[in-house]
Amino acid sequence: MKPNDIENLEIKLLLDAVFGRYGYDFRGYARASIRRRILQFMGMTGVDSISDMIPRLIHDSSFFEKMVREFSITVTEMFRDPSLFLSLRQNILPLLKSYPFIRIWHAGCATGEEAYSLAILMQEEELGKKATFFATDFNDNALKKARDGIFELDHAKAYTQNYQQAGGKHSFSEYYHSRYGALAVKRALKEKITFANHNLVTDQVFSETHLILCRNVLIYFNKKLQERVLRLFYESLVHGGFLCLGMKESLLFSGYQDRFKVIDQKNKIFQKRD
Repeated sequence: MKPNDIENLEIKLLLDAVFGRYGYDFRGYARASIRRRILQFMGMTGVDSISDMIPRLIHDSSFFEKMVREFSITVTEMFRDPSLFLSLRQNILPLLKSYPFIRIWHAGCATGEEAYSLAILMQEEELGKKATFFATDFNDNALKKARDGIFELDHAKAYTQNYQQAGGKHSFSEYYHSRYGALAVKRALKEKITFANHNLVTDQVFSETHLILCRNVLIYFNKKLQERVLRLFYESLVHGGFLCLGMKESLLFSGYQDRFKVIDQKNKIFQKRD
């Protein structure tokens, strides 16, 4: 057996063990991505081989929790890709105003910056009282940071620039307190969002949703898992509901390409067909 074949077998056994022991299913992640994360985690923990990780993961839940944190991608920022938020402000929110209530789901929210950005957007467009926000991730550590709403003050300048480019109507500083070198989101904004653990790989739909954001998550999944997640989103959305993907993601060549209408190709905004 070639070394690559042995490594692939080790990865398969490790992922099967994680699923069997903890119910976390990483088997549908893109193989290159999951291999890279496993090797990074091995380097962090000093484990000599993938095979040596398996018994530790099975018998040491704290070791597993460290691995989950490493496997979870938490790259995000306030108003990331400002053109998306500007397009939502100009093209999508006016259409949502006709609904008596609006349910929003941000799937794979990481540490919450984009969820707070959307809440700011809804407030400025006078839709805050109509909206119910759910922001989910499978990483409990990331969710805790999201609920706390405390971020590095060093990012304030970049966040402010993003906010302005997204058509911000006020001063971005109105939405946070700065203290002890940190940027703390104001309580009124935090109270608008329910942060919860949800695993796109194994969990079920959020029904009657009008707007779903899931940005830069699908790129880490293989095609089979991408189809599973797209079905989840399709079934969660109301007729005419909207789906926002990441800039490098697409519905092309998926089984759901014809079930959504392209609203904004540049910013990857799609509408569920009736």
